[in-house]
Amino acid sequence: MAPISTPQTPFGRVLTAMVTPFTADGALDLDGAQRLAAHLVDAGNDGLVVNGTTGESPTTSDAEKNELVRAVLEAVGDRAHVIAGVGTNDTRHSLELARAAEKTGAHGLLAVTPYYNKPPQEGLFRHFSAIADATGLPVMLYDIPGRSGVPINTETIVRLAEHPRIVANKDAKGDLGRASWAIARSGLAWYSGDDMLNLPLLSVGACGFVSVVGHVVTPELRALLDAYLSGDVRKATELHLRLLPVFTGMFRTQGVITTKAALALQNLPAGPLRMPLVELSADETHQLKIDLAAGGVHL
Repeated sequence: MAPISTPQTPFGRVLTAMVTPFTADGALDLDGAQRLAAHLVDAGNDGLVVNGTTGESPTTSDAEKNELVRAVLEAVGDRAHVIAGVGTNDTRHSLELARAAEKTGAHGLLAVTPYYNKPPQEGLFRHFSAIADATGLPVMLYDIPGRSGVPINTETIVRLAEHPRIVANKDAKGDLGRASWAIARSGLAWYSGDDMLNLPLLSVGACGFVSVVGHVVTPELRALLDAYLSGDVRKATELHLRLLPVFTGMFRTQGVITTKAALALQNLPAGPLRMPLVELSADETHQLKIDLAAGGVHL
């Protein structure tokens, strides 16, 4: 089978939405963040998203967010794209975060749908447009209605794609039909934001992943992507099926919780969680070990 043609990839193809390591007393662990970032890039990531939901952004201060961007840039900014999460449900606050991230040197911005206040589609359009207008950085939308309560409708995505700095979408909507239409009509670079759907989204035109399980299986994700792009769909499918226990196990509960537990099992920087997130129980940790082992992860 001939290699598969794919869209442009403004942020690379394999990215991990990185956790924010904390020290034992709950402070920001910048040294740990740099070591984890280097580990993830060495494993094969083209880029890292910091200060996203997986980075516990709801419980980190603006100053901490800025320090984290600076530290990760120092560690891997010459080898990987560093994308700063700037999404909030307050447009003015998001603009402040966007400008701070640009000043610090981030390579791009991730903007999640405003959550809780449930704006209409026109509100979403104006919110994302304002973020894109605020800096000269490329923007990746983040569509995750399960968390935000509101989807970015296809018509809104198509309108937003007309903005020269809105270049990509992280899709965690879980709707391959809507994704197909949005990819076809918007021309945005499309990234899977739902690890279980990484391969299916590639099949309808996605160019890569913004992954959580990339913390533990980046080489396997890279192999799956490379196989698919080379036209070896059978091998890509085999890798997808082999990773099913990892996809399942890492999301039996909230993903940050399991990711930090998995990193701790591998003696990688993670640290505690900030409330209201809590650590896995002993039984949950045991199950996570079983799931990771079934997916080929060595602990």
